[in-house]
Amino acid sequence: MQNSTHLKLLFVINPVSGGIDKEIFKEGIRNYFCQTEYEIVLVTLNGKTDDALLQSQIRSFQPDKVIAVGGDGTIKLVAEQLIGTNIALGILPAGSANGLATELGMPYRLNQALDIIIGNSIKKIDLVLINEKEISIHLSDLGLNALLLKYYSKGSIRGKWAYARLFIPVLLRRRLFKTTLEYDGIKINCSAFMIVLANARSYGTGLVINPLGEMGDGKFEVIIIRELSFWELLKMMFTHRPFDPSKTEVMQTSEITITTRKKVFFQIDGEYMDKVTCVKARILPSAINLICP
Repeated sequence: MQNSTHLKLLFVINPVSGGIDKEIFKEGIRNYFCQTEYEIVLVTLNGKTDDALLQSQIRSFQPDKVIAVGGDGTIKLVAEQLIGTNIALGILPAGSANGLATELGMPYRLNQALDIIIGNSIKKIDLVLINEKEISIHLSDLGLNALLLKYYSKGSIRGKWAYARLFIPVLLRRRLFKTTLEYDGIKINCSAFMIVLANARSYGTGLVINPLGEMGDGKFEVIIIRELSFWELLKMMFTHRPFDPSKTEVMQTSEITITTRKKVFFQIDGEYMDKVTCVKARILPSAINLICP
């Protein structure tokens, strides 16, 4: 990596994430670096040729750090291009829920976040490979939350209030699904409202779904929510005490196959994917370098 005052920084801006005007971010980034020797390039995603656009920019500019300006979906998109490189991934939280940024404690004030971006606090983190084609940095799940994200993706309103107004209609549509989980030579047959593949601890709302989460330990957690409970929800939101295993079961593994009898809603890092009957997940240890507070 170059001398810290001559770093090359590529900012990848998602114009639609979070319903936030990104021109404010662009202006703030330019103002922050205008009197420095850093080389910066700002690229705006178009939602159509994003992979090719990023590959081209990384190949031509050869940045030391690539910074995702958006939510978890934007971070995932950028991270996919950095696997197997020494380029560090940074985050400027500008999405709807900002789950990973919240997890890391990234500040929402732009200048404070940029102070961290130009710092040297970088650690290697794991990724979870889904069905040998998609990566998950943060949290993926089947069932209830994925259904909420399906509704959210079809709406025109963005932000946490959009999630909140959809919560009750989704809760009324809750359905148990029958599933089989196979991992580490163990086979479990059960019914669940939701199954979470967790590489981290909490959703952007602050709800701690995975108290055991550590993004660099070579493992991920699988959380089976067998019963929807007000008291379990309070634990996740406020007390972070151990879950009732009869209602919420947590196990740790490096690889798992989940099959369902009927198609179930599925999401990866805040992006609704589709209905599925099979999810295979395995850990990619120390896959990328992440800039952290």
